[in-house]
Amino acid sequence: MPQMAPINWLSLFIMFSLILLLFNVMNYYSYSPKSNNIKEINKISSLPLNWKW
Repeated sequence: MPQMAPINWLSLFIMFSLILLLFNVMNYYSYSPKSNNIKEINKISSLPLNWKW
């Protein structure tokens, strides 16, 4: 639609950018990791690495 005014394209770009930013921020802060997996992670990381080359 090239007949649209440039200010309309600018407002659409700003609106899309704000919605995308809001969506990403909400997804980032809504993630809550489980704290009971820390023991399992430490147990896995303490295992010796046996490379079979």
